[in-house]
Amino acid sequence: MKKYLIILVSLTVLAFSCKEVKKEVKEEVVEMVKPEVKLYTFDGGTVMVNNLELFSQDTTYQGQTKEFADAFYVISHPKGNLMWDAGLPEALVASPEPITPPGGAFTISRKDSVINQLKTIGLTPKDFKYIAMSHSHFDHSGHANVLKDAIWLVQDAEYNFITSDAIKNGENAGLYEAIKELSNVQKLKGDHDVFGDGSVVIKSMPGHTPGHQVLFVDLAEHGPLLLTGDLYHTYENRTHKRIPVFNTDVEQTLKSMDAFEAFAKEMNAKVYLQHQKEDFNKMPKAPEYLK
Repeated sequence: MKKYLIILVSLTVLAFSCKEVKKEVKEEVVEMVKPEVKLYTFDGGTVMVNNLELFSQDTTYQGQTKEFADAFYVISHPKGNLMWDAGLPEALVASPEPITPPGGAFTISRKDSVINQLKTIGLTPKDFKYIAMSHSHFDHSGHANVLKDAIWLVQDAEYNFITSDAIKNGENAGLYEAIKELSNVQKLKGDHDVFGDGSVVIKSMPGHTPGHQVLFVDLAEHGPLLLTGDLYHTYENRTHKRIPVFNTDVEQTLKSMDAFEAFAKEMNAKVYLQHQKEDFNKMPKAPEYLK
């Protein structure tokens, strides 16, 4: 009788243990399910580079020109919306012809405003919890002030740079004017997990500007990807680690390039160069999206 009782108790314990193991496995599976994140790509204008030599420290591109795309992106997450970069200045939309600023290095144009483009996905500027820019150059901050109610996620070094007296009172005062209405500021000191679940992460990659950053997005179907900001402008610059003459720190840029490539390899992330037209063309355009 004792023998059968021991067997019965053992089977009961085993059955209970199996249930606990199954419960743990189920809980683990639930934790591994990625949030529903969508990446929308929009047209922030076109930059015709009339002097491509500016994008290398040597004379490699002497006499060459190249057309750059100028995208901005919306990342839709269950915890809120993030806008990444802000295209060229919206004043260009009213211009019947492309404009060549003094110096002649670039010819720029933009066809549509952020408000009109957001309508295609049923959003307005007030629907954004966050705005973040790879950096504060004029082709990435064009409509930033339109999102003045959003939290601006910016590296501390970039904020100090763009709000300095040297910028405010110098020949590049327009850079400050483009962001001056962003009063709800969250300063970053390094990498930042935007929604706290690893699906959207800002990666600090200084050098192009003091607080340049790139964006990592992990999508359920597409998988992980990286938006490069201006760490690289062209495929050739990525392959050969060529650095524009106007970067603030060459050595810092090279370190960021090494860190970027190591992270891209670690995460098996697909890399999209934001100014490379071919990469812009690969992206589905809003209202379509990557998921």
